[in-house]
Amino acid sequence: MHCFACQSAIGPGDSWCSKCGAAVRERVEPDSERRFVTILRADVVDSTGLVAELEPEAAVSRLEPALAAMRGAVRQFGGIVSKELGDGLAAVFGAPIADDNHAPLACHAAIELVRRVGSLGDPGLQVRVGLHSGHVVAYMVASEFSKVYEIGGAAQHLAARLEAAAEANQIYVSQACQELADGHVRFESLGRRTLRGFGEPLPVYRVMGASDLSSWRVRRARSVSRFVDRTTERALLWRTTERVAAGRRTVLLMGDAGIGKSRLAHEFAQDLRAGGWRLIDAECSPNLQGAPYSALKRLLLSVLGGTARDPARTDDPRNSLPVVQQRAVDAVLDLPISDPQWDELEPHARRRAISDASCAIVESVARRQRTILLVEDVHWIDRASDTVVATLSALQCPDLLVLLTTRPSGMPVWIARCQAEIVAMRPLDDDSGLAMLTEMLGPDTANTDLKNRIISHTANVPLFIEEVCRSLKDSGMLLGQWGDLSLARPVDELGIPSSIQGVIAARLDRVSRQERSLLQIAAALGPRANQAMLRKVAALPEDVLQECLTALDRAELLVRIDSELEDSLEFRHEMVRQVTYDSMVEKVREGIHASILAALEADEAWADGPDTLCYHATRAKDWQKAFDHGRSAARKCLLSSAYADAVDYFEIAMGALDKTPMTPAREAAAIDVRMEARLAFSGSGRVAEAMDLGSEAERRADAINDIGRKIAAMTVRAGAQNFYGTPLEAVAIGEDVVHLAESSGNPGWRNLAQYGLGQAYFLAGRYREAEKMLATARAHLAGSAPSAPIGTTPRSLLLLCCMMDSIALTVTGELDLAERLQQQAVAIAEETGRPYDRVAAAYSGGWLKLGRNDPAAAAAILEDGFVLTQKHGIRLFVPVLACHLGIAYLEQGLFERARGMLTEAREEAKAVGYTSAVLRSSIYLALATHRLGDVQAAQNMLREARNTARQQGFSGLEAEALFGEAVATPASGEDNKAAILAALRASIAIASDSGALPLQHKAAAMLNEVLASGGELT
Repeated sequence: MHCFACQSAIGPGDSWCSKCGAAVRERVEPDSERRFVTILRADVVDSTGLVAELEPEAAVSRLEPALAAMRGAVRQFGGIVSKELGDGLAAVFGAPIADDNHAPLACHAAIELVRRVGSLGDPGLQVRVGLHSGHVVAYMVASEFSKVYEIGGAAQHLAARLEAAAEANQIYVSQACQELADGHVRFESLGRRTLRGFGEPLPVYRVMGASDLSSWRVRRARSVSRFVDRTTERALLWRTTERVAAGRRTVLLMGDAGIGKSRLAHEFAQDLRAGGWRLIDAECSPNLQGAPYSALKRLLLSVLGGTARDPARTDDPRNSLPVVQQRAVDAVLDLPISDPQWDELEPHARRRAISDASCAIVESVARRQRTILLVEDVHWIDRASDTVVATLSALQCPDLLVLLTTRPSGMPVWIARCQAEIVAMRPLDDDSGLAMLTEMLGPDTANTDLKNRIISHTANVPLFIEEVCRSLKDSGMLLGQWGDLSLARPVDELGIPSSIQGVIAARLDRVSRQERSLLQIAAALGPRANQAMLRKVAALPEDVLQECLTALDRAELLVRIDSELEDSLEFRHEMVRQVTYDSMVEKVREGIHASILAALEADEAWADGPDTLCYHATRAKDWQKAFDHGRSAARKCLLSSAYADAVDYFEIAMGALDKTPMTPAREAAAIDVRMEARLAFSGSGRVAEAMDLGSEAERRADAINDIGRKIAAMTVRAGAQNFYGTPLEAVAIGEDVVHLAESSGNPGWRNLAQYGLGQAYFLAGRYREAEKMLATARAHLAGSAPSAPIGTTPRSLLLLCCMMDSIALTVTGELDLAERLQQQAVAIAEETGRPYDRVAAAYSGGWLKLGRNDPAAAAAILEDGFVLTQKHGIRLFVPVLACHLGIAYLEQGLFERARGMLTEAREEAKAVGYTSAVLRSSIYLALATHRLGDVQAAQNMLREARNTARQQGFSGLEAEALFGEAVATPASGEDNKAAILAALRASIAIASDSGALPLQHKAAAMLNEVLASGGELT
C-alpha cells in the first residue's frame, strides 16, 4: 500500500504517511481524463546481454535491484509507475492530480534514479532515461489480477524515443520538458537529433544536474494585487457616512460578477473600523438560497460573536430582549428551544418576533458604537432573510450604515422603500486599469503592448485583469517578481487565456495534491468554509493542514478571513469554487459530501439546520438521509410560511426516498410525505402538481393495499380537482371520497373531504347542496372533538368551511347568515394570525360586501387580502382575490382599473390552473371591456365563456355569462332583441334551479324592463 499524496510505502497498520503526514485513505480511481504531464521512460542498458545466459530466477535477481531503485526514485518525487517493462519502467508526473511542478519533479526523479542505480555497486547495471512533457489521456485499466494507471497519446512515444537515444547513465529531455523545468534543473543543449518515428529532427537537451530548489521557491513567491482606488464610488460612500449621525443610511453596491463590489465594500469597511466603527457582516449563499433565515443566521452570528453559543454571558445583547424575541434568535441560530410559548406561536408571529429581535439587536449595537452592517450578494438571499434585511435597511436608527452588494439581476424589490443610495459599479476606466497593471507588472515600457492587450481582453474588469496576469506569470510568460515583471517572449507570441474559465482551471491544476484535496472539500462546503470543519473532514495533521492552507491563501484561491467570530476561509471568487467543484469526478464529490455530512451529524456544536444537512446528503447520494433531512427542512419552511421553499424541500425528500430500496415501509412513507406536501404545493399555486401527488399516492396505496392511505390520497386528489378539473369530475370524486372517509373512522380526513365536496357543489352551481355539506363539516369542526388531517389544524379548516359557506349563502341571497359565518371566519383569522387564514377571510368578506352592493367596502377588504397573498407567496388565492377586486372596481365605475385587474386575474388563473377563476374573470373582463366601448370583443369573450362553462358543467358561471351577454348585446334589431330575451330567460332558469336568487331577481328585473319597453332597453 502506498500514500495517495507522495506514493511512499505505508505499513498495513499505519494511519499516517511517515514521509508527508497525509492520512491513509483509499485512492479514488479516476475516470479517463486529459492531462498535461511529464512522462519518464527508463531502462537498463544492454539488459539482454546481462541476462542472456542466466536461468529465469537468476535473470530476475540480476535486474530486480535496478527496477526497485527506479520505482523508489519515481515515488520519492511523486510520480506514478504506470507500467513495468521487464528491464525498465514508464512513469507519469502530474496525474491523476495536476501538479505544475511535474516537469522539474520528473527531472529530479530521473537524476535520483540514475544515482540509486549507480549506488548499487554493480558496474554492469547502467540506465538511460528519456523525459517529455505533453498532453496525454490518462485512465485506469483493470485486468484479472491488477489495475494499472495507463497513459495514451503521442507524448509517451517521444519519451520512449528519447530514452532509446540516451547514452548510459544519461537523461535526455524534449524542448517542452526543458522549458517547463528550466531554472529548476541545469540543461545542456544537444542540438537537433533525428529520432525514430519522427520525420523532422527535434531539439534534445541533456540534464546536467539539479539547481537550488529552495532559492527557486523564494523567487516564485506570489504577490497580491493592490486595490485600485475607485475615487467616485469611495467619495459617494464617504458622503453617505458623513450623514449617518442624523439617521440610518443605506447604500447598495450593484455590479456584475467580478466587478469588485466585495473588494470595495471590505476596503471601505476596514477604513471605517480603523476609525472606530463596528462591523457586522454576512454573506448570502447560492446553496442555501432556499434555506429560510440562512443569511440572517450569519448576520446574527456576526453580531453576537463569542456569545452566540453561550447565552449566559452578561455581555450578550439578547439578555435585554423580551423572552419571545430571545427564543426567536435561538430559532434562527438553530439552538434547542424548550418553550411552550414559542411552540404555540403561529408562523406570522414567529416571523414578526424574528424581525423585531434582529432589529433590536442591531439597534442596540449602533447605539453604543457607530456601526456598518454589510450584507453581501443579496441576489442569493433566501426569501425569509430578505424580509428581515428589508426591515433592517429601513430602520430609523442614527449611526447605522447599511451596505449591500448585489448583481443587477438580483436587486431587491424593496430597495426603493428604504431610500437607499444605489452605486452602480462599472469596470475600471483605462487609466485605473493601467494603474492596476502597473502595480502588478511594473512600470517597464516594454510591457506597454501587453498591458493594452490585457485592457482590451478583460474589458477592465478587476478580477479578470488579476487572473490573466497571474496566469501569465504562472505559465512562465512573465518572469521576475510582482511589480517588476518582464516578458519571456515577444508580445505576438503570448498565449493570453481566452476566458476566465481557462485561467481558473490552469491555476487549479498547479496546486499540489493535498492542496487540491482541501480546495475540493472547501468547494463542497460552500463559498465560505469553517476551518474547524475543514480540519475535521480533511483529517490531516495540523502542521500539514496549515502548510496547505498557507499555500492556498498565498495563491489567493482559498483566503483567510479576518473575522472576530470564527477562523474562516473563503474562495477568492465564486468561479474558483465552481471550477474546483466541477473538476471533481463523481466518486470524489460524493465521498467529500458524505464526510461533511457525517461530521455535521456527529457534532451538534456545528448547529447546522436540516437545510444544510439535506444539501450534503443529496450531493452524497445518501438517499435515506436526504429524505429525512429534506422533510425536516420542508417542515421548517412551513412553520415560517415559506411555501415555495417548502415545495423545493418536499420535492427533494420525495425524489430521494424513491431512490431507496422498494419496501412496503418505504411506500407508506412515500404516501405520507405526499400527503404532507399537499399544502405547500396548493398554497404556492401549484395545484396541478398537488393533484398529481394525490393520484400517485393513491396508486401507491393500492399497490400496498393500504385503505386508510388510499382514502387520504383520494381526498387530496379530490380537493385539487376543484381547482384544476371540471365540476362533474370534482363532484363524482368528492362524493366517493366523502362516503369512504365517513366509513374509514378517520374524522380528520372526513372533515376535509366534506369541505372539498361542498366546494365542488358550489363550483357546479349546486349552491343549496354546497351549503348543506359545508354546514355538516362545520358542525364536526365546531364540536367537542374537532379533527383535521396532518398539515393543518381544526381551527384553520373550520375557517375555510365558514369562508366557503358564507360565499355560498351570499350567492343564494341569505346575507344575514352569511354575515354571521363571515364574522366567525374573521374571528378565527385574528386568533391564529396566519396569513393564509387572513387571506381566506378577506376573500369571503369581499364576496359578502359585493352581495350587499357595497363595492367600495369590498375593494378595501380585497385589497388588504391581495397584498397579503403577494407578500407571503400564497399564490392559490391571487386569481380569485384579483377577480373580485376587479368586480368591485367595475361596480364602482372604475372601468380601466377593473380591466387591468381582471386581466391580471385571468392570467394568474391560467398560470395556476384554476379553471373556474379563468371563466369568472373572463366574464367580468368582458363586461369591463363592454363599458369601455369594445362591444364586439366583449360579446366574443362572453360567448366563449358561456360555451366553456356549459361544456364543463359550471352552471352557475353559465348563468352569469348569459346575463352578461344580455347586458353587452345592443338592443338594436330584432335578432339582437331576441338574443337578449333568450339569454335572460336561460340565465333565470339556471339561477332558479341552482338557488342563486340575487342573480335570478336581477335577470328577471331586466327581462321585465325589456318586455315593458317593447324590447327597448333603458
